[in-house]
Amino acid sequence: MAATDALLWAYVALALVAGLALVFSSWPKPAKALLVLGVTALYFVADRALDDAWGWPSRGALPERFVLLAAVIEEPTKTAPGALYVWVNAFENGKPARAPRAYKLPYAKDLHALLDEGMKKVRQGISQMGSAEPKRGPKGFSWLRPGGDEQEVKIRDLPVPQLPEK
Repeated sequence: MAATDALLWAYVALALVAGLALVFSSWPKPAKALLVLGVTALYFVADRALDDAWGWPSRGALPERFVLLAAVIEEPTKTAPGALYVWVNAFENGKPARAPRAYKLPYAKDLHALLDEGMKKVRQGISQMGSAEPKRGPKGFSWLRPGGDEQEVKIRDLPVPQLPEK
């Protein structure tokens, strides 16, 4: 049984115990209401965590520095807003991370063009290095401003490693 399946079954067991507590306990109504709210909130937290664990692309921010491995462009249509899916390998302490990660970014025409150009170079054998910085804007709570967590992404050729002389 995979770890994610175990988490799912643990949540089902928790919901079952909470349901039994609601039906058979003599707890006051405010305590029961708090239990319902807590289990409901936990469902959404667990759903988000399982989404990341099951291999869906992260909706989080791109790493500060990364190597571009692949990109898939989903252009916007009348029924869908579109998205940019990128597969990158983050730099950790100056070295590539052990495992790559997929990210889902909101569609932007300029980022689409940048990723297209980067993927052309990757297909030619020229490795691409990227950087992502938060877009400058007003300070404060970014969760109050839609789009406040947007990043400015730059992609360039990865420098060729210099070997020491013999």
